[in-house]
Order: sequence, then structure tokens, then C-alpha cells
Amino acid sequence: MRVKFWGVRGSIPAPLTAAQLRSRIAAVVQRIKCRDLKDDASREAFLSRLPVYLFGTVGGNTTCLELEGDDGELIIVDAGSGIRELGIDLVRSRSHAKNIHLFFTHFHSDHLQGLPFFLPMLTKGYTITFHSPIPDFERIVRNHMSPPYFPVEMNVMPADLRFEVIRKPVLSLGSTEITWMKMNHPQTSYSYRFQNHGKVVVFSTDAEITAREFKQTETNRRYFEKADILILDSQYTLEESIDKIDWGHTSYSMAVDFAAEWKVDTLVLFHHEPMYSDKKVLGILRSAQWYVRHLSNRKTKVVLAMEGMEFIV
Repeated sequence: MRVKFWGVRGSIPAPLTAAQLRSRIAAVVQRIKCRDLKDDASREAFLSRLPVYLFGTVGGNTTCLELEGDDGELIIVDAGSGIRELGIDLVRSRSHAKNIHLFFTHFHSDHLQGLPFFLPMLTKGYTITFHSPIPDFERIVRNHMSPPYFPVEMNVMPADLRFEVIRKPVLSLGSTEITWMKMNHPQTSYSYRFQNHGKVVVFSTDAEITAREFKQTETNRRYFEKADILILDSQYTLEESIDKIDWGHTSYSMAVDFAAEWKVDTLVLFHHEPMYSDKKVLGILRSAQWYVRHLSNRKTKVVLAMEGMEFIV
């Protein structure tokens, strides 16, 4: 499977401001030495040494994940603001499949707000099938794209739009097998487990991990144990999570504990707090990596979800 991140922020888009950009430029200028400007090679070397929070970005778009199976089956999870860039890429490349499956974890605005700007939906020749375990989710999605929330209704879109309620515990799309689990989040959120030729990716955003998910039940074992990649909500620090019990999000330290408990190969920290700067989010990654080294199970790798990041599983 190929996995790519198009939106990684939680709650609301958080683009870089002009003041933040000026601050970064000033910090870079202060680091420059005469030897860094001698020629193209020295300039490139200087840039390569800059930290990501100065020369790069975690990303400011809200949730959108792309998965592609070995057979080319195209799956998207959530339609946050990141889906706009994904849609542009799909239409411009013209090499991707015209049959798209879009799964929703839930319908809070940051997971739906990009849908009206998803270019394949506005392009004839595409078939887009929407999936959710919520029985009346078609009404929710169509209402989102109707006045007074949006001026253009879905029934005039050129693409072939279909809605399928997930009723069975297992759904197969080509060579990809998909299962799902209800998570702890206000008004409910669903996680998805994607298995393709023995490789497993679990996507669980907007989920407050509790003792229930840690229990050594057969259901939990089948779903989480030894996943190749676990993409998990880790919006809070431990201190924040104590103050925000039942807000539906997880601390990065709890995410590490959870991944280690289930012997996950790679934990991807996701759904970053929109109030956090890139520097703070990257600091959370370093703290999480430090923490996992002090656990009894130190084999879990911890990485940070960043826009544009890709995995081949």
C-alpha cells in the first residue's frame, strides 16, 4: 500500500501567517555565515542543515489521507481542507484511477470542509463512492453542500456520486480488506483498518484512547496488534489531556503507550493542535521518541505526520 498525508492538523486549518514567515526568514538569516554563500554547493549544504521548523512545514490543512492498494484501488479518508490539494493532483496527473472511495471517520466540520472543493467531484468521468457506518450519512453530506452552507448542491455535480452505508464488519475493495471500529469522540468517530497482502494500516483520528482499547480482547488484538502503521490522534500533551477528558482526543504519551502495548511497528502522531507552532509539534515528536526509548517495548518507531509525507507499506 501507498499512504500519503494531505492534511494533518486538527480542529481548524492553521496556515502560516505573514508574521510567522518573517520570523522564520529572520532566524535563517541570523544563522548564515560567509562560508555558506561561497557557491551553489555551500548554499545547498546550509539549507540542508536547517531544522524543519525553519525550512519546511508540518502543514496547516485538516484531515485527509490517501491510500492506494497494490491493484491501484484509490481510497481517501476524510475530506478536510487537505482534500482540495489531493483533488487537484488527481485531476492534473490523469494517471490515477477514476474510481474513488471516500471514507468518513465522522462529520465534524474539519473532516468535511474541503469536500465542496474536491476537483474530481466537479469533473465528468469520475465515480466517487462515499462510505460511512452512519445510516443517514448521505443526508449529512448533502446538507453540508446546500444553502445556506454552500451555494452549489451535490445533485448538479458532473461526477457519478454514490453513497454506501457500511453494514458488514468487513468490506473488500480490490485486494484491500477494510474493517472499522467505533471510537470515543463526541458524537462518535470511527477508525479504519486497511489490510493489503498482509500489510496493515490503522487510521484512528479524533479518538480518545481509554482502558477499553488497551484490554487484551480478541477484537482489539485482531484490530491493533502488530499493525505495520498506526496513525493515531495525539493532539494533546499529557497535562492538556487531563484538563480535557472526554474531549475526544489523545495525548502523545498515551499514544506511545498504546502503540507499544500492541507491538505496533510504526506510530504516526496525527491531528496536530492548531494552536501549536511547527517547532512545538516537532518538539512533541522528540519527546515521544525519548519516551518510547524508556518503555519495556522499545521497538515501536515514532514519526510525525506531515503534509506530503508518503509511506510504502
